[in-house]
Amino acid sequence: MIPQQDATPADKTPAGLQSRANLFARRLFVAGLNIISFGALLVWLASILGVSGWSAIDVAIFICFAIAAPWSVLGVWNAIIGVWLLHRPGLAQSAAPFAAEDLQAPVTAKTAVLMTLRNEDPARAFARIKAVRESLEATGFGDAFSYFVLSDTSEDEVARAEEQAFARWTQQAGAQGLHYRRRTSNEGYKAGNVREFCDSHGGDFDFMLPLDADSLMSGETILRMTRIAQAHPKIGILQSLVVGAPSRSAFARIFQFGMRHGMRPYTMGSAWWTADCGPFWGHNALVRIAPFVAHCDLPVLPGGPPLGGQIMSHDQVEATFMRRGGYEVRVLPEEVGSYEENPPTLLEFTRRDLRWCQGNMQYFRLLATPGLQPMSRFQLVWAISMFIGIPAWTAIILLSALKPLDGEDMALFPSGSALGLYGVFMLLYLAPKLAGFLDVALTPGGLKRYGGGARFALGATIEIIFSLLIAPCVTLRTSLFMIGLAFGRAVIWNGQSRDAHALSWGVAAQGLWPQTLFGLALMALGLALSPYLLLWSLPLTLGYVLAIPFAVITADPALGERLAKAGLCAIPEEIETPAIIAALHASAPAIAAIPSPEVA
Repeated sequence: MIPQQDATPADKTPAGLQSRANLFARRLFVAGLNIISFGALLVWLASILGVSGWSAIDVAIFICFAIAAPWSVLGVWNAIIGVWLLHRPGLAQSAAPFAAEDLQAPVTAKTAVLMTLRNEDPARAFARIKAVRESLEATGFGDAFSYFVLSDTSEDEVARAEEQAFARWTQQAGAQGLHYRRRTSNEGYKAGNVREFCDSHGGDFDFMLPLDADSLMSGETILRMTRIAQAHPKIGILQSLVVGAPSRSAFARIFQFGMRHGMRPYTMGSAWWTADCGPFWGHNALVRIAPFVAHCDLPVLPGGPPLGGQIMSHDQVEATFMRRGGYEVRVLPEEVGSYEENPPTLLEFTRRDLRWCQGNMQYFRLLATPGLQPMSRFQLVWAISMFIGIPAWTAIILLSALKPLDGEDMALFPSGSALGLYGVFMLLYLAPKLAGFLDVALTPGGLKRYGGGARFALGATIEIIFSLLIAPCVTLRTSLFMIGLAFGRAVIWNGQSRDAHALSWGVAAQGLWPQTLFGLALMALGLALSPYLLLWSLPLTLGYVLAIPFAVITADPALGERLAKAGLCAIPEEIETPAIIAALHASAPAIAAIPSPEVA
């Protein structure tokens, strides 16, 4: 069904898209930028800490900084490279050479669209897969796609609702090409769910398109990705750039406003040098089934939970295995019809982060896996560093508060240089988002897509303040959880709450009292030891003290309504609604309705 590709020259990547020598030069260039930047930061910090000799606190701060900073430095350079590519004519295609191809070939491949569920709201999940199907049918190539709802639901009441929702769907659309299956066990988590499908039905299809319960993709985007994969038989996984869908939750809409702008240049920049060893996020991606079955079976890690047993964060492991099998893993670094929903409250957000944290820490046991490409092995290290640096940053904040106790003469301390480094750190943290904001400003018509310059600037300001308040809440909870991992603490992967809902003060206090206590302790130390240091630390520490009111206020659906009506932190899909989102709103208005921005 799919045309075969001639043998690829040895000096090209498996799909023949790029020169290996050229990619090596790019990776060497990026490595050089990061090593020089990281080294300069370490030298700068050493010149500050060592001015009066090295105390135990100085050494600890230096070590923690060395652990935490690489992730931030890499993010900065990815964002800078991404903006450069986006605004130099013709350069963007060098990050994704397949994306520039104007493919109009018939779709001959057979694709299974999969939606995996576990104790999710059936109404909202089925509304989304129905919208995907209707969008694909509208392209005229609907016959090339079949639909599978793969349930791992453990709650009988939810399972009955799933069965009823599926029955209604078949009554409306007919049973042809529609399938529902519920597993009696959750073995292997989501990866095991997908593997079971591959074993039972994979031979009938060329590709699968995994979707989460909150996923939404337009038919045009899916069709384009299918044509790209047809044209390049050595692309094993083609990942779309997933962005947040319009949300009624204030927390979600503010978060995804910044996330969207950070992800766009970051993904473009990283695609330029990771290339054939790109990311897989487990959903909203086209996966070639035959090599997935042959090469991507996950091992069971030795020992029990939390770091042994079944692999939780399966996606990046499957990406490295697919590349080991001789197939490329590529990302389409464009915002084109691929959506997900973000957690509606701070508590839901941190719960999701803890699941990712536990899964990524399992990668330590996979680093020595034989046969992985060097770039793929780095991808696992990169995923680990995303979380391993979090407790290091938390420790730096605590150690900095204790710095006046180390017996050094603070009159000799180079406070000007320290404040300079502190400012650079803040820029490192915000750089990907700032790069995204700059990208919008430089793009013709970019500000109009977000409701105009004034609304965009105010939304960006709100999001930056939001970022500074959310970071302490998330990092402390993750730090405490990582300590718990060492003592066998684990999380359970279950359904997520995705609808906007209020948080009571009691629930928020129950989940966030450690942050409040930690913040009050830091402020007490600052007042007692160095009020000047306390003042400068507020952008990093205020979020601890305000964690509980922050969670309650940003969860309030009324605030979300007000932001939406004012057009603040709006995304382009709210200003000009795509057909698939409009169809979802029409079929399930209570699930996804967003107030229209008020025209000034």
